[in-house]
Amino acid sequence: MSRSTLTTILCGVLLSTAGARAQLRSVQQRTSKGVLEGVISADGKVRAFKGIPYAAPPAGALRWKPPQALAPWTGVRKASEFGARCMQTPIFGDMVFKDAGQSEDCLYLNVWAPAVPATSKLPVMVWIYGGGFAAGATSEPRQDGGNLSRKGVVVVSMNYRLGLFGFFSLPELSSESGRNASGNYGLMDQLEALRWVRDNIAAFGGDPGNVTIFGESAGSFSVSALMASPLAKGLFHRAIGESGAFFGETLGLKTREETEKTNVEFAKTSVGTDSLAALRAKPAEDLMKAIPRGPGLRFVPNIDGYFLPQSVEAIFMAGKQSHVPLLAGWNADEGSSMMILGRDAPTPELLSAKIGALYGEKADLVRKAYPAADAAQAKRAARDLAGDRFIGYSTWKWLEVHSKTGNAPLYRYHFEQTLPVAEGASGMAAEPRAPHAGEIEFVFEMLPSKNLPWRDQDRRLSELMATYWSNFAKTGDPNGEGLPRWPAYGSSSGYIVMHLAADSQARPDAERARYEVLDKVR
Repeated sequence: MSRSTLTTILCGVLLSTAGARAQLRSVQQRTSKGVLEGVISADGKVRAFKGIPYAAPPAGALRWKPPQALAPWTGVRKASEFGARCMQTPIFGDMVFKDAGQSEDCLYLNVWAPAVPATSKLPVMVWIYGGGFAAGATSEPRQDGGNLSRKGVVVVSMNYRLGLFGFFSLPELSSESGRNASGNYGLMDQLEALRWVRDNIAAFGGDPGNVTIFGESAGSFSVSALMASPLAKGLFHRAIGESGAFFGETLGLKTREETEKTNVEFAKTSVGTDSLAALRAKPAEDLMKAIPRGPGLRFVPNIDGYFLPQSVEAIFMAGKQSHVPLLAGWNADEGSSMMILGRDAPTPELLSAKIGALYGEKADLVRKAYPAADAAQAKRAARDLAGDRFIGYSTWKWLEVHSKTGNAPLYRYHFEQTLPVAEGASGMAAEPRAPHAGEIEFVFEMLPSKNLPWRDQDRRLSELMATYWSNFAKTGDPNGEGLPRWPAYGSSSGYIVMHLAADSQARPDAERARYEVLDKVR
């Protein structure tokens, strides 16, 4: 740690101690653009800096441009509150935000770090939130990095542009870019945040040479894209993916030409113009209102020829991805049986018919992989198939290909802890599940962020997962003293999976044949 950094930390602590002890103490930190004033946690162990701008506001003439350089500020900038979240509609009921609202001026990040680092080069963990590339923000309480930073790491999270504002492509935008590329502005925001980490994180006690990117759902898809992008090489050194990757059909990547055609039609039909100047002149709220509701049109990453020269899968197959250690997995109940069976009562006959409709002449292979002899088994098999089609297969394929071409250690997990459920108004508890996104509050040790009757087993598992994740960030290996042994995953070391539950343990992959079938019928 530099003398100036330590002096900044200690001066902030000492000067603020003279204030009211009931309030959070302030702490200052200089960055490449100016001085920030963050806060120290009530117990004095964590420094938090929130709402740090990392690029110019992407509005007006900068709408649908790569993130632009931020102008320096003078004086001391308050950094105790989250910055505005990026433009989005309320899609997911489990998302609760603690920011002031949404805005195009949304490119802000946050840093949590030990108050007095034990070393000047702490591992850095950069979190990327999920939300289908259409929703999400860093201000969700379940993603607060304070508790995870107590494991001896620096935690960073960033807002990135979403939906229409993050993934819109037009021929005029591609021509303007000078690279014949458009559409991946949200991913380029993530890239810019990683550059900010490279240039600034040492001042917070972090090591820019030991950065782990980690994310869930769309955040995990983003991790796979960053691993594939030649632009991101060298900006991170380990990767963690929680539920999802750009392999298979979920959020399947289209080419720039395909998305341009779709987006031109949307602009003409729903907005009334495909003129770039006119579209940039439209208020953000008007553009949001023009997006058709319901299934159909989505604004997601594409193969733009710049950030992604090819599909993510093709890049990995060719061994051109970042060769970094990867820890990845998914949850036991990523999908719902209704995604396969609809609202009809589950039966083996119905499951068989639905599989036939989905897979045609290849259906018998899938029926054998998801057998069902009674209604209960049909419901479970349908839930498994839905979850695998949604998330499981793509994450499995990511690990599979990286094990062959990535020249780096891999670790695979399966999150199986059913979340506790509160009794409903009828007194009947909902069915226990380990759902999509259910692991987030465990990783961040933020169980209290949800009003559920948490059990001791949940708290123990959360402590274990936060330790595994932070250990991996430190060394590229999740193992540590006193932890259940987590063997590496791959053909040479065996296909071993860490089953994360009340009694976590590593066992050989019992479902490999299932994913091999899905690989054949895709």
